[in-house]
Amino acid sequence: MLISLSIFKITNVLMPYPMNRNILRWIIIASSFIIISLILWNTYIFFQNFKAEERIKMQNWSFAQSELLTSENENVELTLKILESNHTTPMLAINKDGSLGTFKNIDKKKVENPTSVQNLIIAFESENQPIEVYYNDEIYYTIYYGNSPLINKLKYYPLALLLIIVLFAAVVYFFYRSSKIAEQNKLWTGMAKETAHQIGTPLSSLIGWIEILRSEDVNPSYLLEIEKDITRLQTITDRFSKIGSMPTLKRSDIVKETVDSYEYLKARSSKLIGFEIEAPDHPIYVNLNPQLYSWTIENLVKNAIDAMRGKGNLKITIIEGDKDVKITVTDSGKGLSKGLFQKVFEPGYTSRKRGWGLGLSLAKRIVEDYHDGKIKVLHSEINKGTTMQISLKLIP
Repeated sequence: MLISLSIFKITNVLMPYPMNRNILRWIIIASSFIIISLILWNTYIFFQNFKAEERIKMQNWSFAQSELLTSENENVELTLKILESNHTTPMLAINKDGSLGTFKNIDKKKVENPTSVQNLIIAFESENQPIEVYYNDEIYYTIYYGNSPLINKLKYYPLALLLIIVLFAAVVYFFYRSSKIAEQNKLWTGMAKETAHQIGTPLSSLIGWIEILRSEDVNPSYLLEIEKDITRLQTITDRFSKIGSMPTLKRSDIVKETVDSYEYLKARSSKLIGFEIEAPDHPIYVNLNPQLYSWTIENLVKNAIDAMRGKGNLKITIIEGDKDVKITVTDSGKGLSKGLFQKVFEPGYTSRKRGWGLGLSLAKRIVEDYHDGKIKVLHSEINKGTTMQISLKLIP
C-alpha cells in the first residue's frame, strides 16, 4: 500500500514537467506562426499601398500629359515638372494606331522593334492596368507601365523572409538534434562504462575458479580454452571502458594482431565456414589500439558470416604497400548493391531482422576517427560476395 502511494505521488510530481514543456513548445510554435503571419500580412498591405501610390503617380503623369496636349497657355512649367518627375517607373505610351509614341525608364534596345514593344506591353499589362489619355474626347494614346525596381524588390521580400525563417528553423532543428544526439551519446557511454564495471566482478571470480580447477587436476586443454575466453572477456571489458574517450595507440604488428583475432574467431565459428588467411611472414608495424582493432575485425567477420547465412568461404588478406597496409575481409555471401556501399556504415542500418546496426558504424569510427585510417566496401556483387577493406598508415 505504501509503495503504491509513493508511486502515485512520484507520478503526480513528475508528470506535469513533460506536459508543461509540451504546452510551452506549442505556445512558442503558435506564437511564431502568428508573428510570421502578421509580418507577411503587413508586408502585403504595404506592397498594395505602395503600388496604389505608384498608380496615382502614373495617373498624375497621364493628366499632365493630357493637360500639355490641350493647354493653349505658355505657362506649362508645372506640367513639365510632373512629366519629368518619373525617374523609376518603366512606361510606354502607345498611339491609338498601335505605334510607339514615347517611353521612359526603359532601355532603348528593348523598344527597337515592334515585337519587343509588344512583349513589354503584355508584361506591363499583367502587372498594372493601362491608363488611357484623351484628347478632344478621343483616346490619344494608352499608357502601359510596369512595376518600379523598388516594388519588384519589395515583391520578393516575403519570400526572402520565409527563406530566413526556414533557415533559422533548420539551424534550431539541427542544434536541437545535435543536443539530443550528444545526450544519447553520453547515455550510451555511461552504460558502456557501467557494463565494463559490472563485468569486472564475475571476471575476477572466474579467474579464481580457474586456479581451483587447476589444483583439481582438470584437463589442461580445457583450462587453456577457458583462459582464452576469460582473456577475451577482459578484452571486451577494456573495449567498453574505452568508449567515449580517445584510446591510446602504440606501435604494433598488424600481422600478429590480425592473425590472433582470426584464430580466435575461427575456433569459435561454425565448421560450415571455410576460413582462410593470407598474410606476410614478417611484421608490419602501425599505430594501433589492439583491443579496438580486434573489435573491428570481429565485426567484419561476424557481418560476413551473417551475409553467408552461416555457410560459405571467408578470407582475410593483408597486403603491404609503400605507405600503408590494407586488410581485406572477403565473403561469399549475398552481396550489396552499389547504393548501399556508404549506407552500411550508417548507425542503425541493418539487413537482419535482429540487430542494432552498429557493427560497421563502430568499425568506421574505430578505423577513421581513432586510427586515422580508411574503411570501405572495396567490391561487392549480388549473390557472389563482398570485400571490405581497411587501410592503415605504416610506421617504421
